[in-house]
Amino acid sequence: MNDNPYQILINASRYFYELGWMGGTAGNLSIRDDGQTDSFWITASGKGKGQLTETDFVRVSLNGELLESPHSDNRPSAETSIHQSVYSLFPEATVCYHVHSVEANLVSNFSDENYLDLPPVEIIKGLGIWEENPQVKLPLFTNYLHVPKIAEEIANRFRHNPPQVPALLIRNHGITVWGRSPIETQNRVESIEFIFRYMVAARQLGLSILGKAEC
Repeated sequence: MNDNPYQILINASRYFYELGWMGGTAGNLSIRDDGQTDSFWITASGKGKGQLTETDFVRVSLNGELLESPHSDNRPSAETSIHQSVYSLFPEATVCYHVHSVEANLVSNFSDENYLDLPPVEIIKGLGIWEENPQVKLPLFTNYLHVPKIAEEIANRFRHNPPQVPALLIRNHGITVWGRSPIETQNRVESIEFIFRYMVAARQLGLSILGKAEC
């Protein structure tokens, strides 16, 4: 990864902020720098995502140890443990983005199960699904105030049942997506957020998108 990791995250954060997916200090983004297989940079806690600078990040290990910080007051994001789980479970992942959109929060209430059925729309190919009329279940997790409990549940479930797509949804919280590059990961975030908007619109219109009325 030749580009400055700070600038990659700053650009992505500003882009998501302008879309309304990282309002205020919500959400967090992380990236593995060149040669860092056992650590990653992540947005520091409490930083406005539309105004990040190169001092607004920290580097942490996969065990959660703070390794480096451009500013002494920086603390790791509250969701750092979720990123730790993703990087530990999926060594090929170099980028992990967690955003909070209105639609993600809404669709997380469309299912009482620990998964959300995604409709077989064309853009699902952006998540790596190339099948005819695919039946994709997006992992859905309970939102706990103590975030490490969410991370523990993610790790426990995915060790035994890997997800169909490189993403997970936390109920009334937001989506987390990972990939092998910043471009791939951003495309995946855009793809799944498009699907969420489609699902919300279909529910409002009472359309059947999963073989049953969405009402």
